[in-house]
Amino acid sequence: MNKMDKNFVLAGSIMTILFLMIVNLLTGSDYPWSIYPLFAILIGAISVVFGVMGRHKQQAIYVTAILILFLLILNIMHTPNFPWFLFAIYPIVWWPILISLGTKAKSIQVAIIGSVCTIIYYFILNMFFAPNYLWFIYPTFAVLWWPLSVFHAKRKSFYLYSIHGSILISLFFIFVNIISSPDTIWAIYPIFAVLWWPLSMYYYFKKEKQS
Repeated sequence: MNKMDKNFVLAGSIMTILFLMIVNLLTGSDYPWSIYPLFAILIGAISVVFGVMGRHKQQAIYVTAILILFLLILNIMHTPNFPWFLFAIYPIVWWPILISLGTKAKSIQVAIIGSVCTIIYYFILNMFFAPNYLWFIYPTFAVLWWPLSVFHAKRKSFYLYSIHGSILISLFFIFVNIISSPDTIWAIYPIFAVLWWPLSMYYYFKKEKQS
């Protein structure tokens, strides 16, 4: 993309944004609906300019900043009494971080650090905003697959992966059972289904060795 193309994209984006803002004002609308296409156009323009130039790090930083600002504005506009944008911005922030790390982002060290930071972050939000229910176990369960998958993928230990993955899933259902409905033991049913994963992997690899 040459300088003229970039100028065309930027000029077109600015003109469109101004047009939508003017229409929003002239129609007498009390609701600033123009912010939705405004942010979409900004993100699109930045993605085109930096993406075509191959400057993905700058693209990630600017798009992340715009998304955070957009979520913050929506939070203030609609629900100023509850800062829900704090729950949404964390995974967005990891985009420029992982892009900046480059090939190091695939390492087990980054996976462990990222998982620990995620667990701590959502645990703090859980304790501060909703201490009566330990919902942070849901993002914890999801993010623990990151280091687990990286560890076994590098070693190609797929059978052990099925065992460790089954243990993780089983523990997750047990914790959910305990904190959600301790009077009813239902976790055994999904755990029974999950156990077929390592069992099938065991017979698969055993058959491969025999053949």
